[in-house]
Amino acid sequence: MRTYRTLVRRELGSYFVSWTGYVVIGVVVFLFGLCFSLMLQNLNTEKTEQPLMELFYNSYFFWLIMLLASPVITMRSFAHEKFSGTFETLMTTPVSDLEVVLAKFTASMIFFLLTWSPLLACVFIVRHFSNDPNVLDFGTLVSTFLGVALLGGLFISMGCFASSLTRSQIIAAMFSFALGISLFLLSFLSYAMTGEAGWMQKLFAHLSLIEHMRDFARGVVDIRPLVFYVSLTTFFLFLTLKTVESRRWK
Repeated sequence: MRTYRTLVRRELGSYFVSWTGYVVIGVVVFLFGLCFSLMLQNLNTEKTEQPLMELFYNSYFFWLIMLLASPVITMRSFAHEKFSGTFETLMTTPVSDLEVVLAKFTASMIFFLLTWSPLLACVFIVRHFSNDPNVLDFGTLVSTFLGVALLGGLFISMGCFASSLTRSQIIAAMFSFALGISLFLLSFLSYAMTGEAGWMQKLFAHLSLIEHMRDFARGVVDIRPLVFYVSLTTFFLFLTLKTVESRRWK
């Protein structure tokens, strides 16, 4: 466990000694501010009964941040180590492959959640200056961030897998983005099959990231999305582990 904590601190610290981490945080904060600025302008001209978190989820900024932040965060996790030649040095130390994979995933996940923390400030600022005490429900806020964490865990695990396959950070980011956007586009198949009965329509409805986040943004926590995200995240981490272990077969 001590080795694992040391690896997590090493990986997390690497985000703050390079420009990548600060650029990601700056861009995400800018998009958060822009999103809430546009939301407030719309609320000044048109009333709505939707909760604040559901309004934010319905904006394209939410998915833009979700789909772009994860590849940039994870692209250097394995690819940079392989390119710089420090990966083999790391793997010759008394650490297991599983510890390395979990440490890189954990550090990336912590940094991902840190980039989303300014969202809390935006939400509470709106709550403070709003005349409606029901504009923000604590349970809805918790469930929304649970959805963000589950989605982030899935995208981060895909990013780690993509980074473990190559030495190029750009290729890793592009492959990770392609995986994320492919999974995201599956959500629209459920809308295309609306009105149709059958197992395929139900399958795509269960795979819809948009529907999952809609429930989370409304304060609804279903066990099925939890199992879905945890299972897929575990699957991609397993693939990452096997990719790391494959160096022994060469």
